[in-house]
Amino acid sequence: MSVDPSAALAESAVPVPRPGLGELFVAFAQMSLAGFGGVLVWARRGIVEKHRWMTADEFNETFALCHFLPGPNIVNLSVVFGARFRGIPGAVAAFTGLLAPPVLIVTALAALYARYGEIEALRRTLAGVTCVAVGLLFAVAFKMLLPLLRKRNPVALSLLAAVFVAVGMLRLPLPAVLAVMVPLSIGASYVMARRAR
Repeated sequence: MSVDPSAALAESAVPVPRPGLGELFVAFAQMSLAGFGGVLVWARRGIVEKHRWMTADEFNETFALCHFLPGPNIVNLSVVFGARFRGIPGAVAAFTGLLAPPVLIVTALAALYARYGEIEALRRTLAGVTCVAVGLLFAVAFKMLLPLLRKRNPVALSLLAAVFVAVGMLRLPLPAVLAVMVPLSIGASYVMARRAR
């Protein structure tokens, strides 16, 4: 029995209720409170998997946009995401939810560290937390890579490999690599879209 692709697409595109301001604040506060070593892992899990406010592709596209905005990427994501659903009030709610809890916690921890920072057990604990943060970063990078790998698009995979080699291995400056690769990837996407018609 064959499955109608348009029916499968319609099922996957079931509209999800737009989050309210309080829901945005609480969701981003939970992400930030869970995000030791980085919030991206928890942001993707909350937005894509838990609440289903975005698909994996939409999340990747939005996060890619946030790389081009000034400031920390995850903060940019909260503002763009909140604005997408609730305009400026949504952007403020998501931004405040993301930053308020960690700012309060870090302020308290800084006061404690200033007083007790020389304790050796505390230093070993912080070293362990660093390892966990690196593992979480690798896990979310792999999850974000999966939609691209599933499409098996040789052009997209070639561009990905070229950026990895240029920045990760050759240590070329990121702005220079982006200045070349962004127009190249936009052009490749345009050509592929025209061929698909």
